[in-house]
Amino acid sequence: MTVNHHVRVYRSEENLAREDQLAYKIAAVAADPVEVEADVVDMIVNRVIDNASVAAASLTRAPVSAARQQALDHPVSISGHGATIFGVANDRLTSPEWAAWANGVAVRELDYHDTFLAAEYSHPGDNIPAILAVAQHVGKDGAALVRGLATGYEIQIDLVRSICLHKHKIDHVAHLGPSAAAGIGTLLGLDVDTIYQAVGQALHTTTATRQSRKGEISTWKAHAPAFAGKMAVEAVDRAMRGETSPSPIYEGEDGFIAWLLDGKDASYEVPLPAPGEAKRGILDSYTKEHSAEYQAQAWIDLARKLHNERPDLADPANIESIVLHTSHHTHYVIGSGANDPQKYDPTASRETLDHSIPYIFAVALQDGGWHHVDSYTPERAGREDTVALWHKITTAEDAEWTRRYHSEDPNEKAFGGRVEITLANGEKLVDEIAVADAHPLGARPFAREDYVRKFRLLAEPVLTAEEIERFLDLAQRLPELTADEVRELNIVAAAGVIVNAPAPKGLF
Repeated sequence: MTVNHHVRVYRSEENLAREDQLAYKIAAVAADPVEVEADVVDMIVNRVIDNASVAAASLTRAPVSAARQQALDHPVSISGHGATIFGVANDRLTSPEWAAWANGVAVRELDYHDTFLAAEYSHPGDNIPAILAVAQHVGKDGAALVRGLATGYEIQIDLVRSICLHKHKIDHVAHLGPSAAAGIGTLLGLDVDTIYQAVGQALHTTTATRQSRKGEISTWKAHAPAFAGKMAVEAVDRAMRGETSPSPIYEGEDGFIAWLLDGKDASYEVPLPAPGEAKRGILDSYTKEHSAEYQAQAWIDLARKLHNERPDLADPANIESIVLHTSHHTHYVIGSGANDPQKYDPTASRETLDHSIPYIFAVALQDGGWHHVDSYTPERAGREDTVALWHKITTAEDAEWTRRYHSEDPNEKAFGGRVEITLANGEKLVDEIAVADAHPLGARPFAREDYVRKFRLLAEPVLTAEEIERFLDLAQRLPELTADEVRELNIVAAAGVIVNAPAPKGLF
């Protein structure tokens, strides 16, 4: 069963025992040697494939190239084998923290991998690069890697269920540092006290503001989770050497909760697996069919449906207004409630357009679908009829959709909303969607064949046919892989792909 742990702020004189601190309880879950259940293993395989898909599609993008060059400029640390870098030959290795960095940026760049949304929001697949890099460096086999990944997913999802960061303008990667550190601890079989120190250090070093996802969104959006993964690797290294971390990191009177979240009177109920309970959190997460912010997934599917049913809606001359009635989060983060003029700017960055539901709905309504490259080009964003339609679309918070967004019942939890379209001739069209088609409760839930198809679609422009099959074979045998095979769990770009990518020079 799951145990809810009451977490609050403690004055220094209250002297909260180490064993009663949230970081220690997280560490205890990480150190619990429970078996990973078959359906969880199957989903971990799916997400390893999913991460490689989106990494392949981003190999030549500038932020990914910059991070990759940084990693290539750092040699393997002397006490291990090293780790691979996405796109680069398997014998070109770097130190694990730099592999976590480069591969984390590649995975996050297109905003196209898995998601979990609750009190906070997250992309739990961001755990994979750091845990995999350490596994390759120290020579862990596939079974150990699976255990580590199950922990990373479990801890992040449990924190996201219970502790909201964004209302305090703290970036969601503050939950990623601790989860990745815990996952690495499981991978390595570390004791509870060492993992506890690593979790505390990882949280302390990965807390930042949400400005990276506000206004004109910069390339740091892709780097932020990679930085958290890199810090988690370094935190584990320090903890293994006997170094300690601020304590209690969550509950202290000058700690994370007291000064960065709900303050000295805050309290949370954090659910964690009981001793001996399997880690099944990954099964509550979901991936993306479309390369856009997760709250846009269902809206793209609804726009695709409306495009097919009513082609006349694509012409702005036929439209008086379009209002998307949706949750508080969707309205204020990617909708007109954010009050970001950039969300209506046809010259805005890809990262900004990805966080503009008015733009996304307009393009999907006109095109009847979404493409991870074509839907974001300056030419597409600047098309006159698109801009006209885009500027007729607004969002509005709806209390019922907000309630469903925050519901703990998976059967009613929803990320969509209701669209009301007023046509120029006075006709009014109303439709709604609760979850994306690819969601486990959606019209076409993603299964293994969908993950494989997504990988082939995104990898074919940059990987050879032989490399695609080699990687898929390894990934689908993940729990049986030897340590040497784990070290080959990488995607190697076809000749000329990386050579023609940007290769910026910096300090290193």
